[in-house]
Amino acid sequence: MPELSDIDTWTAALLLMDYQVDALTRFMTAAQSAAAIARVPDLIAMARDAGMMVIHVVVEFRPGHLELSPLDPMFEPVRANGLMVAGSEGAAIHPAAAAREGEPIVVKRRVSAFVGTDLETLLRANGIDTLVLAGVHTSGVVLSTVRHAGDLDYRLVVVRDCCADPDAKLHALLLDVVIARQAAVVTAAQLAGALPGESSLNGCSQ
Repeated sequence: MPELSDIDTWTAALLLMDYQVDALTRFMTAAQSAAAIARVPDLIAMARDAGMMVIHVVVEFRPGHLELSPLDPMFEPVRANGLMVAGSEGAAIHPAAAAREGEPIVVKRRVSAFVGTDLETLLRANGIDTLVLAGVHTSGVVLSTVRHAGDLDYRLVVVRDCCADPDAKLHALLLDVVIARQAAVVTAAQLAGALPGESSLNGCSQ
C-alpha cells in the first residue's frame, strides 16, 4: 500500500467527483448520502486554503441520453430513470460541494473522469502530478479514475471518508484492498496532516 507523505499543494489537485443530486439520492440511502457529503465542505476549504487546485467532475447527458450505448449495462438505470440530464436538478452539483467561481468543471459521459474529457490536458497544463480523489460512487468513478490515473503515472491519494457506495461491503473491500494497491487511502484528517502549514479540518480527528 502506498504511504502518505508530505504533499506539495502546488503540484496537487483535489478531484471532487460526481457529488450530484441524482448520484447521492437515487442510488444510496439517506444515511449513506449524508455520510458521503458530511466532510466534503471542510475538505474543499482545506484544499483551497492550502493553495491546491480544485477540480469538479460531473457526469451528464443530453436529453434522451444519446451518449449512452445500449451495449453498456452499467448506465442502464440512468437511462431508464431519466437521470443525469444536463440542466436538470438531478444533475446539479450538491450545494455542499459547489464550485467556486474560476474552479474548472469537467463534464464526462462515462465512468472515469478521464475518458472523453479534457481532464488530463488540464492537469498537465498546470503541472499537476498528485491527485487527491473524493467522490461517489466508490465502485464507479472513484475506482475507474484511480485505475486510469495510475496508468498515467499520477501519485494518488483517496479520501475514504469522503467516498461512498450503495454497497457498503464493496466500498470497504475496494478501499482496503483494491484501490489501496495504487493509492494512499486516508481519512480527511490524515490528509490535513500531510499538508504544509496549519491545515486542519473542523470536526475531524485522527
